[in-house]
Amino acid sequence: MAAKKIIVPEKKIITNASLADRAVAFISALKHTKGEWHGKNFELLPWQEKVVRDVFGTVKANGYRQYNTAYIEIPKKQGKSELAAAVALYLLAGDGEWGAEVYGCAADRQQASIVFDVACQMVELCSALKKRIMPVLSQMRLVYTPLNSFYQVLSAESYTKHGLNVHGVVFDELHAQPNRLLYDVMTHGSGDARKQPLFFLITTAGTDRNSICWEVHQKAQDILAGRKIDPTFYPVIYGIPDDADWSNEKNWYLANPSLDVTVDIDKLRAAYQSAKDNPAEENLFRQLRLNQWVKQSVRWMPMDAWDKCDTAVDPDALIGRECYAGLDLSSSTDITAFVLVFPPRDEDEKYIVLPFFWVPEDTVEQRVRRDHVPYDVWVKQGSAMTTEGNVIHYGFIEQFIVELGKKYNIREIAYDRWGAVQMSQDLENEGFTIVPFGQGFKDMSPPSKELMKLVLEGRIAHGGNAPLRWMMDNIFVRTDPAGNIKPDKEKSTERIDGAVATIMALDRAIRHQGSSESVYDSRGILFI
Repeated sequence: MAAKKIIVPEKKIITNASLADRAVAFISALKHTKGEWHGKNFELLPWQEKVVRDVFGTVKANGYRQYNTAYIEIPKKQGKSELAAAVALYLLAGDGEWGAEVYGCAADRQQASIVFDVACQMVELCSALKKRIMPVLSQMRLVYTPLNSFYQVLSAESYTKHGLNVHGVVFDELHAQPNRLLYDVMTHGSGDARKQPLFFLITTAGTDRNSICWEVHQKAQDILAGRKIDPTFYPVIYGIPDDADWSNEKNWYLANPSLDVTVDIDKLRAAYQSAKDNPAEENLFRQLRLNQWVKQSVRWMPMDAWDKCDTAVDPDALIGRECYAGLDLSSSTDITAFVLVFPPRDEDEKYIVLPFFWVPEDTVEQRVRRDHVPYDVWVKQGSAMTTEGNVIHYGFIEQFIVELGKKYNIREIAYDRWGAVQMSQDLENEGFTIVPFGQGFKDMSPPSKELMKLVLEGRIAHGGNAPLRWMMDNIFVRTDPAGNIKPDKEKSTERIDGAVATIMALDRAIRHQGSSESVYDSRGILFI
């Protein structure tokens, strides 16, 4: 099973060997700063040398660097911080840029100082640089006096500081960024006044698939696979596929190009043994050691199976079809979910899920900053909607549902009794059949298990709706002694409203499919 290695799509590449040699020679003159390698020459490992030669030696027809962005995603303990510090020093002192501004960025100053501290020690161990670089430790700055250039660590609040004239940015652990603000400020327009700015992004895999790092990771994957072309973007991903055998040591070597050099195989074996019987540690092992994008905690829904059910859904093709709905109002200031489930009309059809979500218009930006969830993007995409004001406008949603009832044959609307009394009465007055739905084991367990069965069998189509995917990925479940399950709203700290609405709608669809007899009655409750 192949790892995602350094693969650049075929195109006409101009290589300037002297520039590549210059960068390699500069870095090779530096010293390692840690452990058994302390004080030894920085001899680039094969994967590191390829990155350096490609990034600094690949040029455009005018002779300037072709790549403005380098994205390096690699597991921990592969010499990542040393390489990042060496690149920062080269941009500062070896690139020949007068008045260069080089910035070190991370989730916070403490994280950013890791690479900065390594750079400071490299300067201390190199007599040529020590004579020419002045450290200003109180400001976390290194000044290269011959070119009047500096390398500066930025604080977490730096996204408010515009007007930077960036020659280089070294972004450490991009996956840990709490939002995209600092990344956007540093990479969008800040280097326009420079001939060859470089944004050097180096990180391990993350856990948040709504993050800026995941966005850049996906772009890198698309370029590696040839789905996108960006001649200014250099992607490197060392890791193993999500479905690869994480216990196979051969895969460890595919994901860790520095294995047996910067990290000993026995340490990986010890970490694996600790993770083998502990799901929480398993996720950490797979994320940090094998560079897989996993969730921080163990969730209920297998998202690889959910993603395979993203068959496109055409709302117009469903007009007139019989369907069942689930309504989860949550609170007046939070997200509201209304989900339609269309049961299959024959054995060849799938259950079709058509979700709708609303958030208060005036709080979208605040929620993006607070929750680190891209509500603004979802609204622009049309996968979520807004209601006027800073609280949910229930009257607007009621009217929306009434209009939906004119398009689709909504047989029943299941709703959580808590918080939806008034809307349920209003909808009942509009002619809908309203069914209260308990949130305990008795009511939630059968449709929850049925949903899992349908997903694993690929017998459901949800169209890849982004908010619904996020909510499905957030679900924890609680189990009672009899093996019944239900979504655990307390443990599921992120929103799961859409998932709950889907489960309620699916229950009503299954109970009425084909006859008045429930499928649960005919074959019993599933145990998964």
